[in-house]
Amino acid sequence: MSKVEDLHTRWMKADDYRNAHESLAPEYALARAIIQARTRAGLTQAELAERMKTTQSAIARLEGGRARPSTQTLERLAAATGTTLRVTFEPVQTGD
Repeated sequence: MSKVEDLHTRWMKADDYRNAHESLAPEYALARAIIQARTRAGLTQAELAERMKTTQSAIARLEGGRARPSTQTLERLAAATGTTLRVTFEPVQTGD
């Protein structure tokens, strides 16, 4: 395990850190989905940006989880990558 992983494991025991980390899970999942759509389409960030009529830095912000894209932006991304945007709501998993 790397030093970063060791720190993360240790910090996850702290309620404040764990809660903050868990609150970012949807942003991380969205960023991963954006990266997957782009790479499956065989596009670079610059190529995707060109198709979406935006900048490479805007794509980098989306992929880095530093942006909260609108559904309109996500629909443009789907069109540019030849995919379909699908949003789902799932029941919360409890420890019961």
